[in-house]
Amino acid sequence: MFRHDGLTVRWLGYATTRASDGETTVYTDPGRYGVLEGTWEPPAPGAAHPSGPPYDARDGDVVLVTHDHHWDPDGVRRVAAADAALVVYDGVDAARAGREPPPEALPYDVVRVGERETTTVRGVTVTTVPAYNDPDGPHVRESGDPVHPRGFGVGVRFVLDGTPVYWTGDSDRVPEQDGLDVSVLLPTICGDVAMDEAGALDLVRALAPDVVCPVHYDTLGLLRADSGAFARDVAKAGVPVVLDEGWA
Repeated sequence: MFRHDGLTVRWLGYATTRASDGETTVYTDPGRYGVLEGTWEPPAPGAAHPSGPPYDARDGDVVLVTHDHHWDPDGVRRVAAADAALVVYDGVDAARAGREPPPEALPYDVVRVGERETTTVRGVTVTTVPAYNDPDGPHVRESGDPVHPRGFGVGVRFVLDGTPVYWTGDSDRVPEQDGLDVSVLLPTICGDVAMDEAGALDLVRALAPDVVCPVHYDTLGLLRADSGAFARDVAKAGVPVVLDEGWA
C-alpha cells in the first residue's frame, strides 16, 4: 500500500487494485485465481505478489472491469458496497468467459462503456483506453490471432479527487496510450500475454507519471516478471516507483 497526492493505493493481487481518497473508493478488476479468497498459491518460490487472508471489504463505490479475463462476479461481491456502480466494458461477456452471472444480474448499478469513452460515475471520471496485443507482435496464438485482439478489452484512466490514475489493462505498449495525463501509473509488466518490463518502461518515459506501481505479474507462471529490475530501471529514469508486493 502507498499514499500519493491524497490517495491511498493498494495492489491486492492479479489485476485488483484499490484507490481511495477517504470518501470514495475505486477498485479495478477484482478477483480470480484465489487472490481475494485467500487461496492464491505462488507459481514459483519467491513469486513477488500480494497474498493474504480472504478479502471481503465491500467498500467500493466504483468497480471497473476491463475484459472477459478479469470478470469475476464473486470478486465483485467481495469489493462492492451495497450501492456500488459497476463500470464494465461493453465487450465483457460472462457466458463467453464461463463465469456467470453477467454484471447486469448483480445487485448494483451497471454502466457499460465503449472502447474510447468518458463517463462520470459517483463523482469519478472514467475514461477507457484501447488495450490490445499487436497482431504483428509476440503475443499471438498458434492461429496467428492476438491473445487480446483489438476491441476485446480496455485500459481505464480514472480521476479520483483530482488525481488521474491509469491501469493499462491487458495491453501491449500501444499508440493510444500516448498523451495521457497520468499521475499514478499502474502498468502490467508480465511479458507473455501483455506489456513486459521494457514496454512498461517506455510507457513511463512517454507519460512521465508522478509515481509508478506495476501490477498483474507473478500471479501465474505465464505472468512472471522481474519487478526489482523494472523498479531499478524506472528509478534510473527519474520516476518514483513502488513495489506493492506485501499484504498490509
